Amino acid sequence: MRLNIQRSQNEVRGMLGGSKGFTFTLSYRLDLTPAERGVVDKYKLFDYPVTFSTFQGTRVPDDTIGKMLNGASQTVNSVETLLKNEEVIKQACDSLPILFNVIQSFGGTEVIDYPRK
Repeated sequence: MRLNIQRSQNEVRGMLGGSKGFTFTLSYRLDLTPAERGVVDKYKLFDYPVTFSTFQGTRVPDDTIGKMLNGASQTVNSVETLLKNEEVIKQACDSLPILFNVIQSFGGTEVIDYPRK
C-alpha cells in the first residue's frame, strides 16, 4: 500500500488585485497492491470509512477507501490545518494493513504466545 500526498498553495487576490493571503490544498491518493485491491473488491470495502469529521456534534465518515483510491483533496486556509489534516490521513491509513491482514486471516488460526511481547 502506498499513500501519495501532494501539497500546493494559491494566492487569493482581492477585486483590486491586492493579496488577501493564501489557500493551501492537500491532495492525496491511495495505491494498493493487487492483493490488497483484491481484498477491497471481494469484501466491497469501497465505502469503508478511513477518516471521520464532526458535523453538528456527530461523528460522520469523511474519506472512504474508494474515495482515496480515486484521489481526494481538501483546501484549507492555514498551513497548520493542512499539516494537522495530513497527519490524520496518515494515521488513518496506518490501520488499513491491519484491516487487510484480519480479513485475509479468516478461516485460519491465530496462535498467541504468552507473555505477549
